[in-house]
Amino acid sequence: MRFTGTLKTWNLSVIAFVAYGLDKAAARTGHWRTAEGTLHLFSLAGGWPGALLAQQFLRHKTSKQSFIAVSWFAVAINVAAFVAWHAGALRALGWASAA
Repeated sequence: MRFTGTLKTWNLSVIAFVAYGLDKAAARTGHWRTAEGTLHLFSLAGGWPGALLAQQFLRHKTSKQSFIAVSWFAVAINVAAFVAWHAGALRALGWASAA
C-alpha cells in the first residue's frame, strides 16, 4: 500500500516536471502558457519534488518571488501532512483510516 502512494507521488512529480518543461518551451516560443495555478496544483497534489527539480534544472519560474513563495508553501503543506499522517494526527482527527 505504501509503495502505491510513493508511486503516485513520483508519477505526479514526473507530470509536474513535464508541465514546467512545456511551459518553459511555450514561454520561449510565445505560445499558450500553463496557468501558474495549474503548476501550483501539481505541487500541492504531491508533485512538488518534480516541480522543484524543474525550477532548478530548467531555470523556470525562479525569478518571480510570489511564485516561489507559493511553491514552498505547497512543499510545507505536503511535509506537514506527511508528518501528521505518520504521527497519527490525521487518524486521531478522523481524516484518514488506519492502514
